[in-house]
Formats: sequence, structure tokens, C-alpha cells
Amino acid sequence: MIEDYSLNTGLSKIRVVLVETSHPGNIGAIARAMKNMGLSQLVLVNPKEFPSQVASARASSAADILDGAKVVATLDEALVGTKLVFGSSARLRKVSWPQLDVRETAKLALETVDEGEVALVFGRENSGLSNLEMDKCHYLSHIPSNPTYCSLNISAAVQVFAYECLMASNVRSVHAKNDRAKLANTEQLEGFYEHLFQALQDIDFLDPDKNARFMRRMRRLYNRAQLDVKEIDILRGILSAAQRKALTSGTKDDV
Repeated sequence: MIEDYSLNTGLSKIRVVLVETSHPGNIGAIARAMKNMGLSQLVLVNPKEFPSQVASARASSAADILDGAKVVATLDEALVGTKLVFGSSARLRKVSWPQLDVRETAKLALETVDEGEVALVFGRENSGLSNLEMDKCHYLSHIPSNPTYCSLNISAAVQVFAYECLMASNVRSVHAKNDRAKLANTEQLEGFYEHLFQALQDIDFLDPDKNARFMRRMRRLYNRAQLDVKEIDILRGILSAAQRKALTSGTKDDV
């Protein structure tokens, strides 16, 4: 027996982002999976082929999802306006990202949609997301599976995430959230990371030629904290003060 769930409006704020999808049939299958579970926002980053008759055929009655899909050139464009970003991956990384399973991901996503949109990011069929793309994500999300064979077709993976989001939408957290400050959005976080990178050079702490691993760790640290807008302002104020101090000190030394 299939239960009839009334769709939670929070589902409309969950953005499915596909990075450089190579097979248009997967895009169509994903649109169908999304519509089945009440998700409607599809963003395609540099797809190999779209629009496509193959995608339309696989989408079945979810043509409206394809028609409304947004095509962009970069992941940064796809994430504009989001509050929280989850990157789907089955691979372990040299630098540990904060990790959640698919059920934990859905729960946190639905707890965040009241503050803004959430993105679920899925990588290429053959290679997933790059480390640089994972840097844009707050959490690495995975589907628990057979450890000796953990390969899922991308449309099947999206189906599992979408299902868990639907389930989570019907068991929303009952804890009051009025005291929670407004989370910083993706653009504000990226601005902070750029400021941090520059400030650490200005105070002679960081060699720009050896920054990749260090800045990745900094992203992991601050992403775990889920910074709010006021905290971003405070941190950037500290960075600006340190830069001014370094500049003043350098001027005195020159004299």
C-alpha cells in the first residue's frame, strides 16, 4: 500500500545540481525521480547534451521539471543564493570533509529550508566531484551501501536522496528555531574565504604557492561551524584589523 503524503512546501527549496552530466538519459530519469518525490528545482552545470529528446523520453510525465531546468556554466552560478550545500560522493578523500549519510542529509536540509535554499550536488557519472568542487560544499553526503560494491547510477542516487527528503519533510524538527541567527549564504562564505586567503598573505602567514591543502582545511573548519551573517561580519572585521596592523607595521619599518 502506498501512503499518500501531502507535499511540504520546503521541498520546493531543495535544488538538485548536476555537474557535467554526460548522458542525457540520466537527466530525464533524474527529472522523473524528482517529480515523484516532490522536488522541482533542477540545475545543470555544463551538461554534455541538453535539451535532448532522449532526456524528454526518459522523463516521462516530468517534462515540466526539464522545461524549468536552469543551465549554467559553473558550479558557482548553480549555488548562488543557497544557504547549505551537500556534495554527493562515495569516495574517501585525503582531506576529511564533514560527512553525513543520506538520511542525516535530508534531515538537515529540511531543517534549513526555512532560512533559504539548499543544494544537493551530484558529480559526473564516471568521476564524481573534483576536490575543488567539493570545496564549495559544506558536507559530503553518501548513501550507505555494500562496502565491496558501492556504485550507483546517478539517477538511482538522486532517487534515494529525493525519497529521504520527502520522508524528512513529514517529520520536521519540532524544536523552535526563532533564536537561531540567519545563516550566511554561499556568496557571503566565498567572500569570507577570499578575504581570509588574502589576509593570511598580508600578514605573512601563508605562502600563496602552498595554499591548496591549507585553505581546504580552513573551509572544512568554518563549514562545520555553519557560520551566520553576524559571525561572518565579525571574522571579516578581525581580518581587516589584522591587515591594517600589518600595513602600518610595514610602513614604520620602511621609515
